[in-house]
This record gives sequence, C-alpha cells and structure tokens, in this order.
Amino acid sequence: MKRVVTNTIYGDQPTFPVGMNVLDKDLADSMRPDAGGSTGADRGTFDADHRTEGLDVPTVAHTMIGMHRLNNIQQCVEQVLRDGVPGDFIETGVWRGGACILMRALLKAHGVDDRNVWLADSFAGVPVTSGDSHPLDQAMEFHNLNWVLSCSEEQVRENFSRYSLLDDQVKFLPGMFADTLPTAPIDRLAILRLDGDLYESTMDALVNLYPKLSVGGFVIVDDYLIPACKQAVHDYRRDHGIDEPIEKVDVTGVYWRREH
Repeated sequence: MKRVVTNTIYGDQPTFPVGMNVLDKDLADSMRPDAGGSTGADRGTFDADHRTEGLDVPTVAHTMIGMHRLNNIQQCVEQVLRDGVPGDFIETGVWRGGACILMRALLKAHGVDDRNVWLADSFAGVPVTSGDSHPLDQAMEFHNLNWVLSCSEEQVRENFSRYSLLDDQVKFLPGMFADTLPTAPIDRLAILRLDGDLYESTMDALVNLYPKLSVGGFVIVDDYLIPACKQAVHDYRRDHGIDEPIEKVDVTGVYWRREH
C-alpha cells in the first residue's frame, strides 16, 4: 500500500525539479502547465531515493510525504491499536488523500470497524494570506502554489474508491480549518496528523483538536521544517505546558505521544 500511494511502483515525474526553490513565485509559476512553461524535460526524472525521502512533489502519486513519514503513520496507528487508545484518526491538510488512505487501509487490515478516519481540507489549497495573516504566513505566500497544492474533494473520494476504501468510516470536513474544526463532530482522537503548512492552519488544528487527543495518542507534524509551522507548534506547546519530547521522523516530519 505504501509503495502504491507513493507510486514508487511506476515512478511518475516530479512536478518541480528537486532542489527548486518553490517559494520563488516567478520560478514556480514558470512550471505551471497552464502557463505553458512546464514540460517533462523541465521537471526532471523520477528518483526513487527522493520519493522515499519525500523530497519531490509527484505528478500522479497520491501522497508526497515519502516512505519514512508513511512508516511513522503505520507505527503510530498500530501502537494505539495495540494499546487500546480510544479515538478516531484525522489529518488536517490531505492533498490527494494518500496518508489517510493508508490509515483507512490499516484499520481494514486489522479488522477495526469502530474508528473513523477524518479528512479536513479546504480542497482548494492553502488560505490566501492578507495583511491580517500571521507575519510568517505572509512572508511565504504559499497560496501562490495552490495550482499544485489543491485537490478537489471529488478527486480525493475517487482516489479512495480506487483502493475500495471509500466507506462510512471515511469522513470529510471540507472548508477552512478556522470554520470547520471548532464544530467538527469528533468526540475523541487517537491520531492527530497536521499537514497545513502555515502558522495559522497549524494553530487552528492544535487549538481545536489537541484537547480531544487521548492520553497515549500521537501528534504528527508533517511540516516542522517550515518556520511558520514550527513556530505554531512551539507556541502552542509553551502556552499549554506540553513537555513530551518531540521525536524526529525525517528531515521535515516530527511527532510526540501525549503522556498526560
């Protein structure tokens, strides 16, 4: 399953050349297919090591997080199942759905039918920053990459269907986190996976969902390498006296287990 959602099976090209500074708006825009500036030769070739490390943005694969972060999801899911930690699983920021597809597959493989996998996403990319946005979010202007970061809810549902995993245990929360997470009908969580890139998106998820995380549950942060995300994590942990050690997954991902 992990090899399929990363498409190391067939090896699709990256959307950007590895090492490209995607925060350079003009450079990133030049790769847009609808701008006529991107060709197969421009994008480079599939590199199995880069895909494993989660260092490229695939054109076809259902996730960009790489094998190490997928392994981390599997380890955390199977740990909470072994330990009987109560609660559902959620990812905030799902892109094409690959990480959540793996979560649902793990529940099916273990015969678990009393937990849900929640997918929270705008399904239109990251929020457009403004003068009211957090300064770190304003500096990045990640919304300029929405042409590659966005994926419709319809497409994510179709991706789940391709694995025969779209069922009543898969729940969608479409919309901006600030609008959907405060009233999300979730009682308890065992896995909270954050992949919102921005300070405000990360903070929205922590403020509204961390109190629902069971003791023994896991917080997984996909974008810890991004300064805005890292700052939100540290601000929330400081303000709420969270002192569990942060463990490294790979060059960008981290996690911790709630102990109290």
